[in-house]
Amino acid sequence: MKFSEALKSFWSNYATFTGRSRRSEYWYIQLFLVVTNMVAAAIDFVLMDGDVDQFIANGGGGIVGLVWILATIVPALAVLVRRLHDTGKSGWWALMILIPFAGAIVLLVFTVMDSDAQENSYGPSPKVS
Repeated sequence: MKFSEALKSFWSNYATFTGRSRRSEYWYIQLFLVVTNMVAAAIDFVLMDGDVDQFIANGGGGIVGLVWILATIVPALAVLVRRLHDTGKSGWWALMILIPFAGAIVLLVFTVMDSDAQENSYGPSPKVS
């Protein structure tokens, strides 16, 4: 899957928590989110006139970052759930992120796992289609 296809899928499946997402789609979206969050933080920093103390006091962000996070949190969660489905796991495993440190490690392992080659209970393999 190409980056542009992953990005199109990210926005067109905004709140689609059913189906499956390939590993490449998930990681392209993560790259996109990291880069755009850094851009939003840079814009917020400039809007604060480069005041480092104010930037840190705001938790490293401002209104631009907040709006961006609110706009992308649902599709980011949706692509995570679809990625978990692709490995044969329930989307409820996404709640592991609430467990400090260990939860993130478990989700990292699940998201780097290879897809189920055949159709599973969440749909046909996206590698085939």
